[in-house]
This record gives sequence, C-alpha cells and structure tokens, in this order.
Amino acid sequence: MKVTQTPLAGILLIEPRVFSDDRGFFYESHQQKRYQELGLPEFLQDNISRSTRNTLRGLHFQQPNAQGKLVWVTRGKVWDVMVDIRRSSPTYKKWFGMTLSDEHPLQIYIPPGFAHGFCVLSDEADFCYKCTDYYSPATEQGIQWNDPELNIEWPVTQPLLSPKDMTYPTLSEIEHDKLFA
Repeated sequence: MKVTQTPLAGILLIEPRVFSDDRGFFYESHQQKRYQELGLPEFLQDNISRSTRNTLRGLHFQQPNAQGKLVWVTRGKVWDVMVDIRRSSPTYKKWFGMTLSDEHPLQIYIPPGFAHGFCVLSDEADFCYKCTDYYSPATEQGIQWNDPELNIEWPVTQPLLSPKDMTYPTLSEIEHDKLFA
C-alpha cells in the first residue's frame, strides 16, 4: 500500500496493492490494523451510492458529529472534491480535487474539517465511503457546489442536484461557529 500526502494537510491518497491476472484483480479495500498504523481512526459506517452521469453530490459536512471518510470508486469514474473548512487552517477555503475510477483503484482519506462532494463522469458510478461517525441528519450541512469564492473547477456547468444540494449557502454565508475551529 502506497500513501501520499496532498496539498491539504490531513488528506491522504492511498493506493492499495492490486493483484491482477487473466481472471481480473483482487485488492483489500480495508484492513483495520493497516489503517490504524497510518494513524486513521476506526470506521463506524459504510455507504455506497450509485449515480448517473453529471450527478453532483455535495458539498457536504456534519458539524457537530463530524465524519472522517475513506472514499473510493468501485464502478465508473468521478471527479472528487474536498474543501478545507477549518477556520484556523493555513489552507482554509482551499480545495483539492482529483479523478477516482474503477480503472485505477485509489482511495482518499478525508479527515473531519472538510466539506466533500463528487461529480459523476461516466454513465454510472458506484461510490463507496467508510465514515468515522454515524450519519446525523440533524447536523448535516452543506456549501453551494458552485460557490464563486471557492472557484472549484467542476467538469459540469449544469449538474444534476438533489433539492437539498440546490439550497445550500455559500461558505461565507455560513456562521463561523457552524464550521470547524
């Protein structure tokens, strides 16, 4: 397993060891001991979403009940984005994005303190994520996907959004005490 730091402190790219042959491939998507050795917390909940092309999910976070996430794609291709919303961070309001696909197994660990979203680039995509805390509808929040201050380079201009994702405020409209210190 190869681990790489990103420009945003705390976000890790994890490349699992893949065993391929004429029949296909095999890799471990998670082994608690190995991930603990990396300093990652225990994961309490697993989620899978299937989405169609141009679907954009995000930018989501929970505060309180913040979740760290280990994310990857098992089918298809997505553009995955993380935004640092830790007010005291030197990279506050900065974002990092990259393509995840089933063609090259790669995982991203996103610690609490980041908003997260993704956009589907293939006809369909299955997006998997392990979470360090349980989903809490009462503390779920979000940021407008096309917040002009963040200037995220999304690969779509008119994505398919949920009604909830259409109503999120910009980052500057969110009260500071609802973000991370």
